[in-house]
Amino acid sequence: MSLAELGAAIAEAAGPAVQEAYVERGQELVVRATRQGLLPLLLLLRDDPRLAFEQLMDLCGLDWPERPERFEVAYNLLSLQYNRRIRVLVSTDEATPVPSCVGLWPAATWYEREAWDMYGIVFEGQPDLRRLLTDYGFEGHPLRKDFPLTGFVEVRYDETRKAVVYEPVALTQDFRNFDFLSPWEGMTTLPGDEKVHLTREERGQIEGPMT
Repeated sequence: MSLAELGAAIAEAAGPAVQEAYVERGQELVVRATRQGLLPLLLLLRDDPRLAFEQLMDLCGLDWPERPERFEVAYNLLSLQYNRRIRVLVSTDEATPVPSCVGLWPAATWYEREAWDMYGIVFEGQPDLRRLLTDYGFEGHPLRKDFPLTGFVEVRYDETRKAVVYEPVALTQDFRNFDFLSPWEGMTTLPGDEKVHLTREERGQIEGPMT
């Protein structure tokens, strides 16, 4: 079965839960789902023996600020039995939650916490929706396209003051001059081969007489 045929079969079996199914770049099957039909679709993909996408490899967020529903959640699934992959996409906005799939894959807790922390995507039914990568007092969501790069503070432990301090974020970039050459192109002698350019007499003076 080709990827296009597989997508059509999934769309037929899932019914209105699937908005569209298509093959991207000739090698990736993508299925776009509704929020209401997301969990039934994921359950179908996992438990139907014809599909057997039993492993959740990744769950991540995407931000499209120009869209009314600016966020997408991507579920990357793997079928070990058939050695094939599928990507399920669902759209949402800043206020509307996406159903949590932690009941299907408990490991999704970590991925959903990361998506909440980085994008502010809310997952309904997620019992542990806490920040994962940023500080507990952090404000905002760093991977949003409109997140400002300045004006925020960072927290660190100051050894001199023996206290936790908050300081403005400093995004400094040192000036570096790149020559864009391979490090091997500028080398005339490899480390350890310094004596290769010496004459036999010069090498003998360095090594001493042979015994």
